[in-house]
Amino acid sequence: MVGSVSLVTLTLLLNAGVSFASNDAASLAGTWSSKSNQVFTGPGFYDPVDELLIEPSLPGLSYSFTEDGYFEEANYQVKANPKDPGCPVASLIYQHGTYRLLDNGTLVLSPFAVDGRQLLSDPCNDKGVSTYSRYNQTEIFKTFDVQIDDYHGIYKLQLNQWDGSPMQPLYLAYRPAMMLPTVTLNPTVASDGAQSTDSAKEKRSLRHLVRRSLENKHRTNAVKKTPNGMLNSDMFWYLSAGMIGVGSLVFLSS
Repeated sequence: MVGSVSLVTLTLLLNAGVSFASNDAASLAGTWSSKSNQVFTGPGFYDPVDELLIEPSLPGLSYSFTEDGYFEEANYQVKANPKDPGCPVASLIYQHGTYRLLDNGTLVLSPFAVDGRQLLSDPCNDKGVSTYSRYNQTEIFKTFDVQIDDYHGIYKLQLNQWDGSPMQPLYLAYRPAMMLPTVTLNPTVASDGAQSTDSAKEKRSLRHLVRRSLENKHRTNAVKKTPNGMLNSDMFWYLSAGMIGVGSLVFLSS
C-alpha cells in the first residue's frame, strides 16, 4: 500500500510539472516569437526616435506582454503574388498599448493610437516607393493557452483569433519581455499646431530614454529562452523515466 501511494504521488507530481498550462497575466509575461525566430519586439524592430521600422532577415510575428497590462507587437509579413512571383507584397507593423483579460478568457489588445506604424511595400505597383503610415488596430483573441511544447520542450503561446481559429504558435524568447517604454512614444501636437512647454520637455525626456534603450539593446536584462535550457523534452523524458523507476522500486520493496 505504501508503495502504491508513493507511485501515485510521484505520477501526480510528474504530471503537474510536465503538463503545465495556464491562461493568466503571469503566464503571458515575456516576449514570444514565431517559428522563424527572427522577429522580436523592442528597439531592434522599431526606432521611435527616428520613427523607423527595421526589416528583420525573415518574416515572422512577435508579441510581448507585461504582468501589469502592457503589450507590444512586431509583425513582418510577406504575401506572395500568384500572378507574378516577382511581385510579393510585404508589410511591417508595430503597435503597443494595453491589454485586458476578460472573465471569459478573451484577450483584448488596445493600442496607443498615435504610436502604431505600418510600412507597406508593393514593388510592382508603388514604383519602388513604400508607403509609411500610422496604424491602429484593436485585436481580440477569443482564447489563448500557454503550455510546454512537446517537441521543442519550451513554452508555447497559442493565440486563437476572435472567431476561434488558431494563429501560428509563438515560442517564449525572452523573460522578462524585451520591449520599448510602455508609454506614448510619439504624442501628437496640440490642435493649434504648437506643443506646450511641458509636453515638449516630456518628449525630449522620452527621446533620451528611448535613445539610451537603443544604445543598450544588447545589454537588456531580458533573458533569452532556448530549447537547451532547463525546460526541454529530453529532461522531461529522463525525469519521467526516473520517477517511474523509483516508484516501481518502492512498490516492489513494500
